[in-house]
Amino acid sequence: MLEQHNPDNPALGNPSLRRESFVALGTIGALTAGTAVLGGRVSNSGQLWYRRLRKPGFTPPSWVFGPAWTVLYGLMSVSAWRVWNRPAGPRRSWALALWGLQLGFNALWSPLFFGKHRQRQALADIAALGVSLAAYTAVARKVDTGAAWMMVPYLGWVGFASALNEEIVRLNS
Repeated sequence: MLEQHNPDNPALGNPSLRRESFVALGTIGALTAGTAVLGGRVSNSGQLWYRRLRKPGFTPPSWVFGPAWTVLYGLMSVSAWRVWNRPAGPRRSWALALWGLQLGFNALWSPLFFGKHRQRQALADIAALGVSLAAYTAVARKVDTGAAWMMVPYLGWVGFASALNEEIVRLNS
């Protein structure tokens, strides 16, 4: 049973302080961490295969990826949590479904690119990731503007990563 707002206990009126909110944050964090662990297990830029690929001049050094993804995964988790904390309704449900979809595409990219060495399939996946991410951001904006803004760095990174993936395909075809 959801507790009603009680002026004598402000925590009851603040959804971010409810037990369910912490469970949601833990679930969102676990899903995101699972995606990060999966990606990290197969994304070894030290692989001989990866080192032998022709890469564009704008390829960042390997050390950039860990800190960048740490920040991006943190932002995307807090974004979803903020949306979850908004009043229930079709927009919130749709936003959370799109968030899950983009996370699924995110989780597929590293196994495709690094695990199976399927750069073209990874390119198709990252295109789908970009579309689902843009859709999530647009719907989230109608639910919680701050949650949508938290996705802007991720949108930029996915755009950059798409260009990098596309150039790797072109240079190695």
